[in-house]
Amino acid sequence: MPRKPQRRREFGSVRKTESGRFQARYWAPDGVRRYAPHTFETKTEATTWLTLTQADIERKHWTDPDAGAVNFEDFASKWVRERGLAATTEDLYTRLLRLHILPAFGAWDLDAIQPADVRVWRAERLKATDGAKTTVAKSYRLLKAVLQTAVDDELLKSNPCRIKGAGKEEADERDVAEIQQVYALAEAIGPRWRIMIFLGAFASLRPEELAELRRGDIDLDEGVVWIRRAAPELTNGQKVVGAPKSRAGKRPIYLPDFVVPELRRHLQWFAEKEPDGLLIVGERGAALRRSSFGRKWRKARTAAGLPDSFRFYDLRHTGNTLAADSGAKLKDLMVRAGQSSPKAQLIYQHSKKKHQRKLAKSIDAEVRQQRGEAAEQAQAETRKHSG
Repeated sequence: MPRKPQRRREFGSVRKTESGRFQARYWAPDGVRRYAPHTFETKTEATTWLTLTQADIERKHWTDPDAGAVNFEDFASKWVRERGLAATTEDLYTRLLRLHILPAFGAWDLDAIQPADVRVWRAERLKATDGAKTTVAKSYRLLKAVLQTAVDDELLKSNPCRIKGAGKEEADERDVAEIQQVYALAEAIGPRWRIMIFLGAFASLRPEELAELRRGDIDLDEGVVWIRRAAPELTNGQKVVGAPKSRAGKRPIYLPDFVVPELRRHLQWFAEKEPDGLLIVGERGAALRRSSFGRKWRKARTAAGLPDSFRFYDLRHTGNTLAADSGAKLKDLMVRAGQSSPKAQLIYQHSKKKHQRKLAKSIDAEVRQQRGEAAEQAQAETRKHSG
């Protein structure tokens, strides 16, 4: 008697519930009996769902449906801690999470965040921040990076951040102070802080680099300052002394000739007297603080007729623009500003000492010319009115 063909063992099973709908269940790779997330109207629909689930398992695409039931705030906080970030970057990420991301998703599980939720969140942030696209772009990139790690950890099947171009920063064009405005700032802010204006504008120094500049970093004979350290101030007021913003941040800055007497006078009158003393200190000898200097800066900015949106950091644009107008190579500009670039061809461009000296000389000549023209114009106006 011929043997009956054995019935092929099916993956999972389908049963009819008391409501008349059908429930699909199966044994998962982790040895746990799993159920479809919902019931089906027909047995065929339940069977189709099981077939697709079996295919995911065979293709190694299956993920534990409960794996994403992880609180987003806990996961994001751990993500920041484990990155080994620089103090300033960790401070930025913590602030973006606190102000822009956690209020929306902090109480959610990872797998509850869907693409539509991300689109709604981004639109709300753009509206709430009055179109601050740069801040929203930074927040979006952070959210996407956190959720991508969840995908890599097999807690999510895919990343719900799918908005093309949402992480691209499109900052508004910054104001560039004219030379006469830089001098007006220097006059208004007073003799103790005057050197900060000149070094920010004509040497392209960042505030955190100025905060840690010391006597031992300055060579008046050569007309050069060496940037070796920086002291950025975090949101909580803590100062973190360490290397500059990037490897390119460690650099010599050759000064225009007219800045050297300003620097010499500041060293004699205001800097700490120790061989390695700080260049910038307050009236009572305290190190530079953002809050105390900020008050002086805002008053000087108003006196100089600059808009409220003009930041101390924007002074760098004046020096960089002067250097660019002198015909400097891109690599020379990058070295002077302490900037790095991923463009491979820049590796083969070299900025030599003579190029940096030429840059400083060009800035010196341009400033002297414009100052002379302004003085001549003022004298002409005086003669006109007196005559």
